[in-house]
Amino acid sequence: MKKVKYFISAGSLALVLLSCEKNVQDSNSALALKIENNSSAKGTPGYVYTLNNQAVNKVMAFSRDAAGHLQYVAAYATGGAGTAMGLGSQGALCYSEAYNVVLAVNPGSNSVSSMSMSGTGLQQISTVASGGSVPISVTTYNDLVYVLNGGGSGNISGFRVSADGHLTAIANSTHALSSGAAGPAQVSFVNGGKVLVVTEKATNLITTFTVNGSGVPASMTVTTSAHPTPFGFAEGKDGIIYVSEAAGGMPGQSGVSAYYVADNGMVTHTGGPALTGQTAACWVVTNNNGKYVYSTNTGSNTVSSFATGKAGEISVLSAVAATTGTTPIDAAMSNNSRYLYVLNATSGNIGGYQVHNDGSLSHNGSAGSLPSGTVGMIAK
Repeated sequence: MKKVKYFISAGSLALVLLSCEKNVQDSNSALALKIENNSSAKGTPGYVYTLNNQAVNKVMAFSRDAAGHLQYVAAYATGGAGTAMGLGSQGALCYSEAYNVVLAVNPGSNSVSSMSMSGTGLQQISTVASGGSVPISVTTYNDLVYVLNGGGSGNISGFRVSADGHLTAIANSTHALSSGAAGPAQVSFVNGGKVLVVTEKATNLITTFTVNGSGVPASMTVTTSAHPTPFGFAEGKDGIIYVSEAAGGMPGQSGVSAYYVADNGMVTHTGGPALTGQTAACWVVTNNNGKYVYSTNTGSNTVSSFATGKAGEISVLSAVAATTGTTPIDAAMSNNSRYLYVLNATSGNIGGYQVHNDGSLSHNGSAGSLPSGTVGMIAK
């Protein structure tokens, strides 16, 4: 698969359609939405964080009021560098529930940073080598942290985060992907930290790693995706993950499939592909109870919604649940599942949407004047 740099203009649809397949050596300023202060309570205000992925990499903070509206607050340096271009990944930022720490990739300096949260602010705690080149995605479970490196041949590499937020590399934790041309998109822990899942865009594979008691990958399993170009994914209930499949950016051909991940790393296709007639489905989120799934369609400037079943079924709820700004990429949902936020890369803002009980969406304003190349979202 040809590697395409992520330079998207409003008038260049051809590049928009390929935005989900952008090379792992691309990068984009990362927008991470972080919501705190007991945001699981209905209507409670919180905070949103974002990563600018510029030469001086910074997490940008937004406040969220009880009605879901965002307002920019401040920016906090990670101690690393970005590249100001698209990453082609989901998960450039993540949050450690166990240690109240935000983790951010620094693709321009081949490192990962930990930042402690205190009130509305962040403080950089440690910045360490990522175990490879061009880190594009990061995940955590308890004290384990894994980074997906997209540069070179690509790999995953593990770390432990201490109670004070410091990162330490885990010996023998670096592991290659299925091939040196995998084109990876996301890494995430599933099944209570027992399994790491990696989506590979170029090979059309979902690759899993079991994790042993030392935090080291123990076995690798590869499974061909049900539809081409597996990209972002979100974990639902009972071992089910929902994976966007961008179909190589072909117009009107993308959708989402469901898979069951067993504790031994075996992956079974359970539903879909649920095709929407939209283009370049890339980023995926689900609500708290796993009943509804949402994908951003980078080539169509839309969000699609899906309904799920208890046995891993998935069906299209609304092919166009929302019309977004230009080039929607990352998405995140507040912990109370009341608000969905979408990063519009070319528009340079965050669009907000209220999530209704039937899974439908209504626009709830937008915020931000973000630097070119923004990616990555967290909602807490």
